[in-house]
Amino acid sequence: MASARAPQSAALEVDGVRYEIDLRHACDLSIAVDFDQHQPSFFGAPKARRAPLVIGSFSGQVQSGASCNCSTITLTPHCDSTHTECVGHLTVESLAARNVIPGGFLKALLVSVTPEPAGQCSESTRPAPQPGDLLVSEAALKRAWPARLPFAPEALIVRTLPNSPLKRTRDYGVEPAAFLSLPAAAFLVQRGVEHLVLDLPSADRADDGGQLSAHREFFGLPSGERSLTAARRPQCTITELAYIEDALADGAYFLSLQFAALGGDAIPSRPLLYPVRQA
Repeated sequence: MASARAPQSAALEVDGVRYEIDLRHACDLSIAVDFDQHQPSFFGAPKARRAPLVIGSFSGQVQSGASCNCSTITLTPHCDSTHTECVGHLTVESLAARNVIPGGFLKALLVSVTPEPAGQCSESTRPAPQPGDLLVSEAALKRAWPARLPFAPEALIVRTLPNSPLKRTRDYGVEPAAFLSLPAAAFLVQRGVEHLVLDLPSADRADDGGQLSAHREFFGLPSGERSLTAARRPQCTITELAYIEDALADGAYFLSLQFAALGGDAIPSRPLLYPVRQA
């Protein structure tokens, strides 16, 4: 009996136009969690770690004489790995990100922007930006947004410049990251973006007094509100700590958000980007 072969392509119709997606050539935007090497670090959280399971005489490590390797993994998705989060990040009620992340392919746009020093940018944040802050501004997003696209994107991938592979291991406590201005977050809502992918550790400044104003703007959760029922955009997600290779050109793509089947408001994820090609 012949074994079944995995499909090599998928077809998708958007606004009457048929597209073919080559499943063999996905561009992985995730940062792998390498327990034995340097990792990105944010908010002072401990690094992700792996340790052999030890129960009685069982060591959980073949090197130590065990029959198999069996490890216990400890990580903080918000701080040390590519992760996708939902509005449950901000609410009293629990909401599992895995129940919000859509399946299938999302119409997506990749843009590259250069964050602006807060002192040279007229756009606001809450609380007010500090002199050394770098902002992903509405103006920068508007400049990067193409005049023509094959479809209206429901997902946006933002690559900040200058780009560097060092983002895979950057300590954001030593080298603070840029974050979104409030007008930038409002612009994404106005453009109908429901799934945001950032190569930043957070849409907001690491220490903003707990306001998370860009998150709230994007999820439609009023300032100070903690109830899930108050969120106007509970279907939305934000993916942070992604990495976008320089080889990927700005423009339209299809995005697949793969994720671990775990509970929690944020879970490790693997955004996969596919080129747009008409069938």
